[in-house]
Amino acid sequence: MESSEGRPFETHAYVLAVVQPKVYLRDSRPRGEVVVQGVGEDFFTLLEMIPRQGTRAHPQERVSIDKDSRGKIDHVRRRIFYEDLAPESSAELPLVVEIIVTKHERKYVDFFNTAQPITTRMHSLQLLPGIGQTLMWALIEERKKEPFKSFDDIAARTKLQNPKKVIRDRIISELQEDVKRWLFVRPPRREDDGRTRPPRRTTQ
Repeated sequence: MESSEGRPFETHAYVLAVVQPKVYLRDSRPRGEVVVQGVGEDFFTLLEMIPRQGTRAHPQERVSIDKDSRGKIDHVRRRIFYEDLAPESSAELPLVVEIIVTKHERKYVDFFNTAQPITTRMHSLQLLPGIGQTLMWALIEERKKEPFKSFDDIAARTKLQNPKKVIRDRIISELQEDVKRWLFVRPPRREDDGRTRPPRRTTQ
């Protein structure tokens, strides 16, 4: 779906962690409010959400964040970035991303079937971790014979033994902004909150 400004937005998210208010050493009273950190289902947007009063969200739970929803989330407070994640959210992220990739397997298998060259010297398949030129050509030759039907089909017909993990790891790298191009994650817009992007490494 798209917002009124034409930007895609999320309608559902998966809970990474419920973060409790901070307790300071000099003041035993917690400050702030309970927030839910999560990741969007469609574009992997990292989100800070406010739960509806009287509800309890759990890690890996799928929640509606549509503005008209009466579910567990009252509203989305803001978009956050990887460095904003609480330690428990960072630990949960790979598993939750894999849950989303598994649920939408057809979408990611289609990427293997339709991915195109970026330049004359670089194919978008090569942006996936572990895929060099030899494996890239093997994938292209196999999909010419017959489109891939599933992750298992890709693994059976090529030497790429765990396509789901490859997709998951690429998504994590994009969330960490450790890339120059985004394949699956909505690119960040840090000008939204005035923060500067941390230094990136050289991963494509």
